[in-house]
Amino acid sequence: MGKVVLVTGAARQLGGRFVRRIQRDPEVDRVIAVDAVAPGHSLGDARFVAADIRRPTIARVLAEHAVDTVVHLDVSAKSAGTGGRTAVKETNVIGTMQLLGACQKAPRVRRLVVKSSTNVYGSAPRDPAVFSETTPPKSLPSGGFAKDVVEVEGYVRGFARRRPDVAVCVLRFANILGPEADSPLADYLSLPVLPTVFGYDPRLQFVHEDDVLDVLGIASREPRRGTLNSGTFNIAGDGVLLLSQCARRLGRPTMPLLLPAVTWVGQALRRAGMTDFSPEQIRLLTHGRVVSTVQMRETLGFHPAFTTAETFAEFARGQGPGLLPPEAVGRAVDRLAAAPFIGAAGGASRITGAGGTSPTPSAGGQ
Repeated sequence: MGKVVLVTGAARQLGGRFVRRIQRDPEVDRVIAVDAVAPGHSLGDARFVAADIRRPTIARVLAEHAVDTVVHLDVSAKSAGTGGRTAVKETNVIGTMQLLGACQKAPRVRRLVVKSSTNVYGSAPRDPAVFSETTPPKSLPSGGFAKDVVEVEGYVRGFARRRPDVAVCVLRFANILGPEADSPLADYLSLPVLPTVFGYDPRLQFVHEDDVLDVLGIASREPRRGTLNSGTFNIAGDGVLLLSQCARRLGRPTMPLLLPAVTWVGQALRRAGMTDFSPEQIRLLTHGRVVSTVQMRETLGFHPAFTTAETFAEFARGQGPGLLPPEAVGRAVDRLAAAPFIGAAGGASRITGAGGTSPTPSAGGQ
């Protein structure tokens, strides 16, 4: 009999797409889709099991279906239901603990794939220009989704020590975008006007939804010859974009604010339910984050089909026109950059527009 793959987070858009994709793998015999809420999309021929991974019942699901491969996608910055931040943290952290405890007691489990995030590196002013998988963060995230993924990865490392017979693959995804992206950053980029931190133009990386599905498929099966799909890997498209370039390509005007004002705006947007403009997202939009993908290519053997710029272009096409045509925004930025008072104001002012100007070099990897 072929593999029996259990996928958590099946009610989420990404989880549902992966469930449908993995069924086409000839090595897979059955797919068990798990979530606490019923999905609003088709899961193909997969068997859906309504189970909350925060409960011990997940151990029974693993045993009843003789699962040998677990793909844990229910680690997210947004709630799939009506719960708020507390429910998200419980699912991310407590749910992962319960799932790993169940996997530890399930002798048939031979492979574990965990969806993580480059948020584990945080965003700080003294960060290196590029993070590799072994680069420690300058300051550990103090809260939010970033702290969740740090804790999740800690539990996964403990599981790997206790079950050395299980192949464990942790995929640290950069910001996931695409036509159907559902994340706090996608919500932020969908705003008609983008609040930005005055004096900063962060570098951002993106990974396309389709590439996410492809690399999850590589991680969930036996490694191809000459590759290794056990370990921790940064996953991102080639290249970087400045936040100002993103705004320009969307046709969105920016609203540079001093950092305290950005925090107040973020709180107002959260209360209005428009976007989860959390402190960790504000740090990302201040200092940015760029990761190395050498191990993704040379060890895992994965080459994304989309670059960071191509991924963002796909997302932008799905957003429709912004308030301003991108060409008009570009011309306005060019005129502003050429103004004499801008040159006299120093580097901070030069990087607050919506154009593609390079940020001022700094210790924070700007």
